[in-house]
Amino acid sequence: MMEFIESVAGRAGTEAMKYFKHEKTNRISSKKSVKDLVSTADKAVEKVIVDAIRERYPEHDIYGEESGRSGASSEYCWVIDPIDGTQSFVKNHPYFSISIALKKNGAAVAGCVYAPALGMMFSGEEGKGAFENGKTVHVSDCDRLENAACSTGFACLRAGVRKNNLPYFNRIVPVIRDIKCCRSAALDLCFVASGRYDASWELCLQEYDVAAGALICRLAGGRVCDLRGGENYPADGTLSGTPALVEQLLPYFRDQEKSR
Repeated sequence: MMEFIESVAGRAGTEAMKYFKHEKTNRISSKKSVKDLVSTADKAVEKVIVDAIRERYPEHDIYGEESGRSGASSEYCWVIDPIDGTQSFVKNHPYFSISIALKKNGAAVAGCVYAPALGMMFSGEEGKGAFENGKTVHVSDCDRLENAACSTGFACLRAGVRKNNLPYFNRIVPVIRDIKCCRSAALDLCFVASGRYDASWELCLQEYDVAAGALICRLAGGRVCDLRGGENYPADGTLSGTPALVEQLLPYFRDQEKSR
């Protein structure tokens, strides 16, 4: 299964790069708000992925960011984000990714996150582990917040949500070593999986943003949970990292909730 997903991600990446390199015209429009973008590339890349899945597994359900849900009868469902980080993509920033996950009875069992402009392909499958360009990856050994390099994002601000990430950000950043914001939640999860980041958190994500990355992070020895420590992510926020750091970060979210 992983070989098939990686192959599809590779084809999708080739299509994405045609727009990224301006070989094809990328028209930009807004979704529900002027800050939430969709492009010709998003739709074209999703079509590449959906067509490949339909040809190989016509009986499977599909949930794509751009095309929505199709089918509701199979135990298998493909969850697709054709370009995670459209804001970066349209500005020619290389930190965007293609995310493809396969769920069985609601649980992710295989997935791939491909960053074609960076030449990084992360993948994982239950029982086989997590990989970057074919090599096994594992989360870092960081176990103290003062030594941690973390990442976050602000989809919540783009969505105009009143309960947003800023209070958490203001509390956590002073106690950690470094903070990053590269604007692809799927890639952030994979950077945690590969030890580039020690932890990551974000609010207002969707299932297609995290399905593949969360699986890869977990298979690499990381912990992924909501901001309360439960399993209701991404609805209640998404926190990932080394198990030790997740435990140390959870009180910052819980305490902030009490003060709201």
